[in-house]
Amino acid sequence: GYSAIVFVFAIFFFVFREASPVFTKLNWGEFFTSVEWRPTSTVQVRYGVLALLAGTVAVTGLAMLIAVPLGLGAAVYLSEFCEGRLRETLKVLIELLAAVPSVVWGFVGYMVLGPVLMDTTGAAVGVNLLNGGIILALMSVPIIVSVGEDSLKAVPDAYREAAIALGASRWEIVYRVLFPAARNGLLAAVLLGVGRAIGETMAVLMATGHAVAIPHSLVDPIRTLTATIAAELGEVVAGDDHYRVLFVIGLVLFAMTFAVNLIADLVVKGIRGDRGT
Repeated sequence: GYSAIVFVFAIFFFVFREASPVFTKLNWGEFFTSVEWRPTSTVQVRYGVLALLAGTVAVTGLAMLIAVPLGLGAAVYLSEFCEGRLRETLKVLIELLAAVPSVVWGFVGYMVLGPVLMDTTGAAVGVNLLNGGIILALMSVPIIVSVGEDSLKAVPDAYREAAIALGASRWEIVYRVLFPAARNGLLAAVLLGVGRAIGETMAVLMATGHAVAIPHSLVDPIRTLTATIAAELGEVVAGDDHYRVLFVIGLVLFAMTFAVNLIADLVVKGIRGDRGT
């Protein structure tokens, strides 16, 4: 347990050490409010991450809008309605989805889903926000299903038996008994899916179009923070300002994931407090 804390602090220290030399050189107002990302310009260098932040939030939000209903619905089906060989087969298939490498998902988005979206939506390009959201949702669903099903299975059978004795239907048992009893685990499942979506790199790099622009529709190409780091870190000169700014973006990602975990912790504590009263 303590080793996990040490590793997290060690990673944060490394990223902070690499980013800190550029802190005094950055225009922080421009950094967070400008949509111009021109780190290699020979005329006027610009380090604005607003479009990258907007792309990250947009594709993550869209992915969760798709993945959470699918993931929790599948978890409920596997836990409460599915039995026997079908249940075991579906669990294996869902676990296989989780084992697919992200670069393969990227190929699926680029080669398969992209042309389909162009034909169905009339988009100019198939790699866009909608493509990335669907791919990230498919990548997040296995995690949500696995953790969500475990949480529902952990609810004591006495709860189900008491609800049946009161005349509740199977669906009433699900949303009136199981969801409130397993809400901590279900929240953890959703947040793990959010973390998966925020931290994904290769799939969004291949499926979103990699365009530095704030999206105004579902078919607009975007670029995320993680894809920017992956695409540019290997090409920069170690130690120059561009190199340092990429590590600053890493700190921004750290802050985003920390905020998500902090909010989740506060929500869970609030839920436990409500139960106590």
